[in-house]
Amino acid sequence: MFMATVDSSIVIISMPAIFRGIHLDPFAPGNISYLLWMIMGYMLVTAVLVVTLGRLGDIVGRVRIYNLGFVVFTLASVALSFDPAYGGAGAMWLICWRIVQALGGSMLMANSAAILTDAFPAEQRGMALGINQISALSGQFVGLVLGGLLSAWDWRAVFWVNLPFGILGTVWAYRSLRETSTRRQARIDWWGNIAFALGCGLLLVSITYGIQPYAGHTMGWLNPKVLTGLIAGVVLLLVFVLVETRVAEPMFRLALFRSRAFAAGNAASLLASVARGGLQFMLIIWLQGIWLPLHGYAFDDAPLWAGIFLLPLTAGFLIAGPLCGFLSDRYGVRAFTTGGLLLFSLSFVGLLLLPITFSYWAFALLIMCNGMGSGMFSAPNTSAIMSSVPATDRGAASGMRSTFQNSGMSLSIGIFFSLLIAGLADRLPKALDSGLRAQGVPADVAHHAASLPPVSTVFSAFLGYNPVQTLLGPSGALDKLPAHNREVLTGKEFFPHLISAPFHHGLVVVFATAAGMGLLAATASLLRGGPATQAVTAMKSPRITAGSGRSN
Repeated sequence: MFMATVDSSIVIISMPAIFRGIHLDPFAPGNISYLLWMIMGYMLVTAVLVVTLGRLGDIVGRVRIYNLGFVVFTLASVALSFDPAYGGAGAMWLICWRIVQALGGSMLMANSAAILTDAFPAEQRGMALGINQISALSGQFVGLVLGGLLSAWDWRAVFWVNLPFGILGTVWAYRSLRETSTRRQARIDWWGNIAFALGCGLLLVSITYGIQPYAGHTMGWLNPKVLTGLIAGVVLLLVFVLVETRVAEPMFRLALFRSRAFAAGNAASLLASVARGGLQFMLIIWLQGIWLPLHGYAFDDAPLWAGIFLLPLTAGFLIAGPLCGFLSDRYGVRAFTTGGLLLFSLSFVGLLLLPITFSYWAFALLIMCNGMGSGMFSAPNTSAIMSSVPATDRGAASGMRSTFQNSGMSLSIGIFFSLLIAGLADRLPKALDSGLRAQGVPADVAHHAASLPPVSTVFSAFLGYNPVQTLLGPSGALDKLPAHNREVLTGKEFFPHLISAPFHHGLVVVFATAAGMGLLAATASLLRGGPATQAVTAMKSPRITAGSGRSN
């Protein structure tokens, strides 16, 4: 699980080195799609396929699908490291094999929690699933540091690092893992699988293109293709629900959502995942675009140092997750999940109150509290979800849980980037235009740079490029300026001071929204019921699986 989720973030930090390695300018016209698909492709596939692969594990064997995931993941990593092409063709090679790699990662994600639930008794399950869940969440942040270190040496090392673990894991899994669950002979629900994959896929693809500029607009939410994709995605998911209530052997038994523990746990997981995904991207941009340059770090070194300065967040996960998973086995889950989400939400309020040039120790304490809140919630919540379903449906339930979590990450990019870009679009152009003119940039060049979609400026800071060089480089205006003005414009203070006020306005909106989602998640967690309710649910849950997909 750690390896599978490391690869969802390791490429984010490594993209400047990857694009240099394949000789591709990510900010050239038409290339922004490559950039977004490198980020979103892996998340999209893992969000769409985990339910299907979890259900397939219920039918043919969870260990069999899990082991195959190791093989697929490892082979895709080999193919990624031997990219034979350059430019757009090289980017397409990477995107396609990232999708294959995500298929292998989905096989691991979909079945790992179900295998652990089968293997451990109820009184030890929280600890076991806690370690698994925290490994997954911490992998997302460790990948940021690992990507910075490896890409500084060679961009292909970002994919080589998977090979020893993939080979060892494949051999170890095939030699050691044994099937402990009872396979359930069933036909594959093709219509349900197709409707779910297309519906979820269309929604996430539309979100990917919705944050791209379109026809003079800062974002593409008015693009007819985006609107059509969003509507079609919702319609197909409604068709999926209808299909699942009609077929004899559904892909996912929707009657499981009648279990309060299962429904509330997944609702809380989705909301917390959306809030957490927004945090990760906003903090990276805040550090790389403003705080680190103002503290003397070069733009091209900022991605690595951003990962290092975010380590307290990972430490919070690692401290609280296994411990609260262990304690929840003894004292129940609701106090830990609800309390963790309240701490999680309060940390957003604290971040919202920080000045844009904060003291690092206050920042570190707040993000550690955020990580601890997530750890307090995630491990017990996973245990409660997996314990609330019958053994025969654990693979599908694990897949659905992963889908909510992974979809939340993808949704967060669309939601929080849109909020941030909307805030920047109102304030950044005027600040940028006046700031460039004050340093001698011709009025027409300054106006053109200020009128460019803010997404380019945000992504340049996100990827460790000097934003002013990215904006003015194509015009050649920098080369014509006096040395002093050129030095000021490309220095470490001009852009951070310029963007600080507009960015902070967007940051307040983002963190306030994330805090609200955290509180909604805490409310959902509180409604899951106490130990007595969950015990009744566990006793009744086998009856849910009888019959033809409807509860008996």
